[in-house]
Amino acid sequence: MLPISLGSAAFRMKGTMGHRLSKIVTRTGDAGTTGLGDGSRVAKDGARIHAIGSIDELNSTLGVLLAEPLPDSIAAHLTEIQHDLFDLGGELSIPGHVAVTDDHVARLEDAVERYNADLGPLKEFVLPGGSRAAALAHVARTVCRRAERTVIALAQTEEVTIPARKYLNRLSDLLFVLARALNRAAGRPDVLWRKDRAKRPAPSGDQAS
Repeated sequence: MLPISLGSAAFRMKGTMGHRLSKIVTRTGDAGTTGLGDGSRVAKDGARIHAIGSIDELNSTLGVLLAEPLPDSIAAHLTEIQHDLFDLGGELSIPGHVAVTDDHVARLEDAVERYNADLGPLKEFVLPGGSRAAALAHVARTVCRRAERTVIALAQTEEVTIPARKYLNRLSDLLFVLARALNRAAGRPDVLWRKDRAKRPAPSGDQAS
């Protein structure tokens, strides 16, 4: 059985599966396989399940970020993205099903432009850090990149829609911008990479014990 945090499309298409939400221990995967939304069974370490699991991990990471005090607009965007990711997991759980479209991608692109417009131009690379919320957004960004890689790997052998691939790519861009926006909201500067740090004196104190 698919994790109950994924496969929403499966529950919509196979009504009887809804009753299984209250049954957590099914023992159907003890042999190392799991069921897809179309009723087929595949190995738990297969590329499709790896991709579904990576998206589930990304969604959970966003849940941790949402547990932080966030500006209302950012919290609303992240909550909507969680729903999108749930749908994307459902799409991958039913080969041939489509849940994420170009409209979803366009909404992410619009959000990137809107939030980035209020930020200063970057002259150096940004290091993950600053406020706790910004640091968590960077963690989510890297998890998103990994999820994107698993989906691309799946697409090497099975059909994956172009919007599904684009969505994760644009989401990682948005999470980078949101990390900067969260630092700005917290009154914290971006943590910039210092390319000339080799020329600087070593920090004093006993940190390098």
